[in-house]
Amino acid sequence: MAKHQTDSGIIIKPDYEQPESKLSKAGHFPFTRGIHESMYRDRLWTMRQYAGFSTAEESNKRYKYLLANGVMGLSVAFDLPTQIGYDSDHELAEGEVGKVGVAIDSIEDMEILFDGIKLEDISTSMTINASGYILLALYIALAKKQGADIKKISGTIQNDILKEYAARGTYIYPPKASMKIITDIFEYCSKEVPKWNTISISGYHIREAGSTAVQELAFTLANGKAYVEAAQKKGLDINVFGKRLSFFFNAHNNFFEEIAKFRAARSMWAKMMKELGATDEKAMQLRFHSQTGGSTLTAQQPKNNITRVTLQALAAVMGGTQSLHTNGYDEALSLPTEEAARIALRTQQIIGLESGVSSAVDPMGGSYFVEALTAEIEAKAFELIQKIDKMGGAVSAIEKGFMQEEIARSSYAYQKSIESKEQIIVGVNDFLVDEPKYEGVFKIDDSIRKIQSDKLAKLRANRNQSLVDTHINSIKEAAKNDTNIMPHVIEAVECKATLGEIANALREVYGEFIG
Repeated sequence: MAKHQTDSGIIIKPDYEQPESKLSKAGHFPFTRGIHESMYRDRLWTMRQYAGFSTAEESNKRYKYLLANGVMGLSVAFDLPTQIGYDSDHELAEGEVGKVGVAIDSIEDMEILFDGIKLEDISTSMTINASGYILLALYIALAKKQGADIKKISGTIQNDILKEYAARGTYIYPPKASMKIITDIFEYCSKEVPKWNTISISGYHIREAGSTAVQELAFTLANGKAYVEAAQKKGLDINVFGKRLSFFFNAHNNFFEEIAKFRAARSMWAKMMKELGATDEKAMQLRFHSQTGGSTLTAQQPKNNITRVTLQALAAVMGGTQSLHTNGYDEALSLPTEEAARIALRTQQIIGLESGVSSAVDPMGGSYFVEALTAEIEAKAFELIQKIDKMGGAVSAIEKGFMQEEIARSSYAYQKSIESKEQIIVGVNDFLVDEPKYEGVFKIDDSIRKIQSDKLAKLRANRNQSLVDTHINSIKEAAKNDTNIMPHVIEAVECKATLGEIANALREVYGEFIG
C-alpha cells in the first residue's frame, strides 16, 4: 500500500479545505495548522521516552533498552537533589537520591550515563531547571570529551524557572538572578551550541498543578514573553534566539480541547513574537514537546491508563506536536517498569505507523467545532495574558501570587467536581471493582545514596583541588561582575567540580529564594 492512502486505496491529499476557507495553510503564519507544510507525511514526530532513575549505570541500561526498541531521542529525568543543586552526600539529599530520576553529581556520572551513546548522533532532552546550567555544561563537556563538534550537538534543557515559582517548587535562586542565568545560556548557546534548544517553556507542570487548559496556555506563553523580553534587554537578537525556544505542553483527557489548545498555542505565539519584533518567520514558530498527563493516571485499575494515554497521545499528534512522551500505565504507583515503558512507546508507534492520522496535515482543521474551540481558547488565553501584562509581566504576576492563586482555585474546583461525581474518573469514583494489591511496583532502595557518596569521596580524593577552587572562584566573580557564567561553569565541570559545589558558588552570590 502506498504511504498516503487508505486501506481502500483512496489517495490522501496533504490537507483538505472548503473552497471558501480562509484558513492559513500549515507552514504559513500564524501556523495554526502546523509549523511545517507537510507535517508528519515526510517525518513522524520524535518519539521520546522520559527515563532516569537510581544511578547513571542503571539509567544507561534503560536508555539502551529504549533505543533498541525504537526511541528516536532520549529524555533524562533527574533526581530531586540534582534538580535543586545538592550533591548526593549532602544531608538534605537523604532519602531522595535516585528516587524520581537519576543522580548526577559530576562529569564522571555523566560519562557513565551516556556510555556507548554518541551525543553527536542523538537528540537529548533534559528536564532540569534551577541547576540546568550545570547539566548543560556537563553535557557540553562530555560531548567535547567524546570528540564531538559541539556546534552539531542537539537537544533541549527545560531551563524554565518561572513555572517552578508558579507551580512546581524546585527553584534555588531568586527570580531576577535566575533570569540572568537563563539569558546567559541563551547568549552562550547562540554562539557556541547553535543547534541546542536553550529553553523548553513549560505548561506541563502548570497543568499538573491543577490549571485549566486555558490557564496552562496563557501562563506558559506569558512566561515565554518574559524570557524573550529579558533576552532582548541583554541585547540578543530575537530572530536568532527565537529559533531556539521550544515549549512543553500537557496532553490531557479532553480530546478536542487539547487539539484546539495546541492549535491556538501556535497562532498566539506567532502573533506575540511578531509584536515583540521578530521578522524571521522561523523565530515566530512555536515548536513543542508534549507528554501525556501524569495527574490523570490512576492507581486504581492501572491498566485503564493505557486507554487514557492513547487518547492523550492521539490528541497531541492531531494537534501537531514535534516530540512526544507517553506515560507508563503504572506511573501512579511507581517509576515505570520496562514492560510499561515498552507499551507506552508502542502506543506512539501504533498511532504513527498504523492509524493513518499522520497522512493528513492538521486532520481536524476546518471542523466547525475545533475551529470555534481554537478561537475561543485563544481569546480567553489572551484575556489572561493582558491581565498579567497589566501587573508588569509574568515575573511580577508570580511575585504577587496571581498565577499560583488561579491554579489553586481551578485545582480545588476540579477536585470538588470529582467528589460530587460531576466529573467521572473511571475506576476511582465510579465503575469500581475489588482488586488485589498491585504487585508490579518498581522500587528504588536507599542504598543508592551510599553508592553515590562513595563515588564522590573517590572523585574528590583524586582531582586537582586547587584547580577546582580556581574555577569555582571564577564562577563567583563572573556572577558578581554580571558577565556570562557559562564558560566558567564548563571549565569547572571539566576539572571535576561537582554539581553541588557549583550551585553553592552561586548561592553565595545570589542567595536562595524562599517561596
